[in-house]
Amino acid sequence: MRVTANSETCTVSSLCVYRAPEVFDQDDDGHVVVLESEPSDALRAAVLDAARSCPTRSIRVDEEG
Repeated sequence: MRVTANSETCTVSSLCVYRAPEVFDQDDDGHVVVLESEPSDALRAAVLDAARSCPTRSIRVDEEG
């Protein structure tokens, strides 16, 4: 799995950080930052939940990456 995020479309909802803090953080302006672009399978459910919860769909998960 490969995770990317578009900080330009992020609306600073912080849902990704709450759902998968091992994978996502926020910069000084509150926009999404990916900490772990290839998270372990143990984090798969949390990452997918974070991506689904993003109100602007700024998080992309490539299952084959």
